[in-house]
Amino acid sequence: MFMGEYHHTIDIKGRMIVPSKFREGLGDSFVLTRGLDQCLFGYPMSEWRIIEEKLKALPLTKKDARAFTRFFFSGAIECELDKQGRINIATPLLQYAKIEKECVVIGVSNRIELWSKSTWESYVSEQEDSFEEIAENMIDFDI
Repeated sequence: MFMGEYHHTIDIKGRMIVPSKFREGLGDSFVLTRGLDQCLFGYPMSEWRIIEEKLKALPLTKKDARAFTRFFFSGAIECELDKQGRINIATPLLQYAKIEKECVVIGVSNRIELWSKSTWESYVSEQEDSFEEIAENMIDFDI
């Protein structure tokens, strides 16, 4: 399980040190793709395979299913950790998430998320105000 928040930087070559707490769970290679809310999602290969099977099962005749599958898979790259624990993030992914130099890496159960620092700070600020309301709505999911 991934949890926590870590602040990192992207170097000029698009490399980022993966938080040491996440490296074992991600393995030597993992998948990074466009996520929701203008961040990047990172999945260990075992989780990626589960998602891949679920998306392959979506009906090809549904426009939303085709659009989401295209969006999700076309942005996916396999990342391999180098000896220093860094990954190289493709420029289109950095552009999508508006990550320039400073980023935040968070753990979200079965995945990690990479955010630009400014986008993450804005997101947290907006969600803090409605956190209690969101928590009340989660009761419908038996949490």
